[in-house]
Amino acid sequence: MFWNGLSPHEERHSWAEMFAGIRTSHVKYICPHAHSWAEMFAGIRTSHVKYICPHAPIMPVTLNMNMAMPSWFDIIGLSPDAEEDDSGIKQAAENIKALIDQEVKNGIPSHRIVLGGFSQGGALSLYTALTSQQRLAGVVALSCWLPLRSSFPQAAANSVNKEISILQCHGEADPLVPLVFGCLTVEKLKSIVLPANINFKTYPRMPHSSCPQEIMDIKQFIEKQLPPIS
Repeated sequence: MFWNGLSPHEERHSWAEMFAGIRTSHVKYICPHAHSWAEMFAGIRTSHVKYICPHAPIMPVTLNMNMAMPSWFDIIGLSPDAEEDDSGIKQAAENIKALIDQEVKNGIPSHRIVLGGFSQGGALSLYTALTSQQRLAGVVALSCWLPLRSSFPQAAANSVNKEISILQCHGEADPLVPLVFGCLTVEKLKSIVLPANINFKTYPRMPHSSCPQEIMDIKQFIEKQLPPIS
C-alpha cells in the first residue's frame, strides 16, 4: 500500500481499476495518492506483488489557509515542534489498519504486506506500522517524518513490529520537509525498532520529489521483503 497526501486535486482512479491486471494472492504493497505513484510502480513492479495506491480524502488543511485538498490529516505547521492533528492522525491510521485487516481477510498474510508513502503518506505509513497489531513485512518512508514522535516509544509498547524493516529515504535539497526531519525521524526510530533494520538513504540535490536511484532502492527493498513464494 502506498500513501501520499497534500497533492493538487486530480482525476480519481480506484486501485482495483489501476491494478486489476496484477492482482495476485501472494503479497501486497499497499501504497495514499495514487496516479503518479501508480505510474512509477508500473515500471518496477513484479508479477507476484499486488500494489494498492488509494487517494487521500479531501479535507480543509490549516497550512493551506483552510482550503480543501487531498490530505490524510490536518497539517498545522512545518516546523519540528509544530502542533499536530492528534485525533486526525490516529483516525487516519485506524482507517489504514482497517484496509490491512480487509486484505488479510482476502487471504494476504499481514507479514506479506509492506506499507509505504511519500511525504504525509510516508508519515502515516510509519505511524500505522509502529502502532499496528498486525505483523507487517516492512515500511517505505519517503521524504517524511514520524507523526506524534513525542508519544514514542510508549505508543509502540504493544506493537508487534519492533523488528520491522524500514527503508527511509530523503532528499538533501528538500525545501518542504527539510532533511532535518528525516534525521530526527531516524534517530527516534532507533529507539522504537531494531536499529539494524533501519536503512536511511539520502540523495544529493533531490528536492521534495523522487529520483531514479531512490526508485531503484524502493524496488530492491520490495523484492527483498516480498520475495516470490515457491
